[in-house]
Amino acid sequence: MVGIIGYGRFGKFLAEHMDAKVCDVDCGNLKEVCCEDVIIISVPISKFEIVLKQIKPLIKEQLVVDTCSVKEEPIRLMKEILPESCSILGTHPLFGPDSADSTEKKIAICRVRINDELYDKAKILLIEKGLKVIECTPEEHDRSAAKSQVITQFIGRALMEIGSGPLEIDTEGYRRLMKILGVVKNDTYQLFKDMNFYNRFSVAERKRLIESMIKIDKGL
Repeated sequence: MVGIIGYGRFGKFLAEHMDAKVCDVDCGNLKEVCCEDVIIISVPISKFEIVLKQIKPLIKEQLVVDTCSVKEEPIRLMKEILPESCSILGTHPLFGPDSADSTEKKIAICRVRINDELYDKAKILLIEKGLKVIECTPEEHDRSAAKSQVITQFIGRALMEIGSGPLEIDTEGYRRLMKILGVVKNDTYQLFKDMNFYNRFSVAERKRLIESMIKIDKGL
């Protein structure tokens, strides 16, 4: 059985697709959820350290899995706070409730503290769920995420800021931009802030994007 901590949009999505006990971070059944063999933490990165400290005395030999969109900082915290007796696996599902019906669903995984047998079992389970498993280091993940997810969210937020929306006179390219906007507007602003604040590569990628747009604008 699986225990899920966090009942936001993604926590609810996970609970709908697996046999699991669920609790929100403010509920009183945290101890009950932490009795399960596998514990999935699905909370904002900004609340991650607090949750780890709450569950630390409740964890023994379970497998603890995170779902954060940043990997270096959450993994550092898990290694630092959680008891050495437990196993740790870092994951980032590269899809969400709005994109789960896409043709290819990917999940990035970072091996942290987990034996070969349990690690292979986890990979097989993910593959059986129809996911494409991408093995990477926390640094490799965050470098790529800064180029993909952070930039996508940044562009989507910019479209929201200028009030973009469906138009009668449009193009296929514009409709594709609206798809980006449709995904981003359903994500919380806290997620947007967290993926920028906790990913050390995000500043450089945002700067590159902004500088390129200024350069293009000056050339017109």
